Amino acid sequence: MIGKEIRIERILNRNNNRTIIVPIDHGVTLGPIHGLIDIQNTVDTIANSGVNAILMHKGLVKSGHRNHGRDIGLIVHLSASTSLSGDPNAKTMVCSVEEAVCLGADAVSVHVNLGADTEAEMLHDMGKVSRSCMMWGMPLIAMMYTRGKKIKNEYDAAVVKHAARVGAELGADIVKVNYTGSTESFREVVEGCPIPVVIAGGEKMETDEELLTMIKSAIAAGGAGCSIGRNVFQHDNVKEIVRMIADIVHGENT
Repeated sequence: MIGKEIRIERILNRNNNRTIIVPIDHGVTLGPIHGLIDIQNTVDTIANSGVNAILMHKGLVKSGHRNHGRDIGLIVHLSASTSLSGDPNAKTMVCSVEEAVCLGADAVSVHVNLGADTEAEMLHDMGKVSRSCMMWGMPLIAMMYTRGKKIKNEYDAAVVKHAARVGAELGADIVKVNYTGSTESFREVVEGCPIPVVIAGGEKMETDEELLTMIKSAIAAGGAGCSIGRNVFQHDNVKEIVRMIADIVHGENT
């Protein structure tokens, strides 16, 4: 599995096993929202701000390729749905690991909504992706959320730690989950998951302090960093917010 080990060092800081990922896959779900209209400029700004990796769908890789400046890890997202769907929680596969290899990806990611009506199909797809990742030496990031009729609170530590564990059990190398609201509750998530756990950024927050406090708490609980989208690429000063996030996630290891 040396291929995985080599590639994952382009995603995780090898000195502390932590990461700052900026996902820009929102165009499929929501369309060309603010911050993602000029992809070339967005990717350039994010890369030069000092994040570890950027996550995007396959069609944006060519548009976002820069040929200059600071290097950045590339994660190709394999699953999708749109807000126009009758069931936005039903993610379907739109790319393969083999395609991601051809695109020069350092890792791939899948999205699974536990509790959704199509949970079985999403778990089946993740199992197939995990197998391909082992064959190709490709790191797998699992976005594991809990969304469905039986889920009363998708931020409840009881369901979040279950989601994180499912990701690890099915072969993910990094798992992304919701933050549970406190250091104590998020520690339960981390302790129950044998692979690095990163938190999602969620909706655009009102203040930087709110975002930074969440990240600091997750790191204190043993989290491996964050995967922050709108709170980075829609920020008025992308480089500054990333600098503040990096001070928390990487500290002396930046």
